[in-house]
Amino acid sequence: MNGEVALARSKRRAKAGAHGEPRLLAFAYIAPALLALTVVLLVPLGITVWLSLEHWAGVGHMTWAGLANYRVLLHDSFVNAAVKNALRLTIFYSVFPIVIGFLIASALARVNARLRTPLRALLFLPATIAPVVVAVGWRLIYTPATGLLDQVLRGIGLSSLSQDWLGSFNLALPSTGVVATWIEYGLVMVLFLAGIQKIPDELYDAARIDGAGHWAELWHVTLPGLRNELMVAIVVTVIASFRNFDLVYNLTSGGPGTATDVPVLEVYRRAFQYGDVGSGAALGVTIVALIAVITLVALAITRRWLR
Repeated sequence: MNGEVALARSKRRAKAGAHGEPRLLAFAYIAPALLALTVVLLVPLGITVWLSLEHWAGVGHMTWAGLANYRVLLHDSFVNAAVKNALRLTIFYSVFPIVIGFLIASALARVNARLRTPLRALLFLPATIAPVVVAVGWRLIYTPATGLLDQVLRGIGLSSLSQDWLGSFNLALPSTGVVATWIEYGLVMVLFLAGIQKIPDELYDAARIDGAGHWAELWHVTLPGLRNELMVAIVVTVIASFRNFDLVYNLTSGGPGTATDVPVLEVYRRAFQYGDVGSGAALGVTIVALIAVITLVALAITRRWLR
């Protein structure tokens, strides 16, 4: 009899959540979010995968293509150039913002709380501006001869360094990357600053007792304490580097030539300018897979490094 009672109790516990709530009720809590995720993300993704297997001009009949659209992408020079550019831009979208955001957040954590709030808001401001507005503003800054950058160079006696920043095959990509770093570092800074404030002061006190200096504290206490925030920063910035469209489109339109072309810009051109929806959809699906692979590799390396 006691065995049957215990078995019944164990079954009831298995059907209940951590706080005794039925699992069905717990599922009801997350159902709206799952529904929104399905409608906004999973359904469009499924449609895109389906379109990537078809030949379609956007109107008229579809013709089954199978994996032909994907095979064509492998030998497309424009796609290869766009992917290479996106990988290079990852340095400006992810690596530089993470380093700069970490250093600024570490400095702000030592500033008086009354001063920290306005400084944080001011430094975060670039992340709140629409990329289109940012692109227009930086185009004016980069304008040859009359732009702010060239005027500053002339003012400090470095007029010989004046360049056609967005018109040069060698400088267009890094010039665009500088703008991307300026946009992205603010979000990373806020993430890290919130994480630093959760690290116990006792860890810093113990490090100082052991003779650790400022840089040793950052390396051995602050950085390991930001493990979760660093993971989030990597995911967000890597995704931003590959889904970048509005900044490049309004800053350089992918030029000169293919110097700043990116995969999402190629998706737009193929699907809406060239009338090859299947190829554009195939490239879109490829971008999603590439983002997932790069993000997982970066997270694995970071976990092993911070272990």
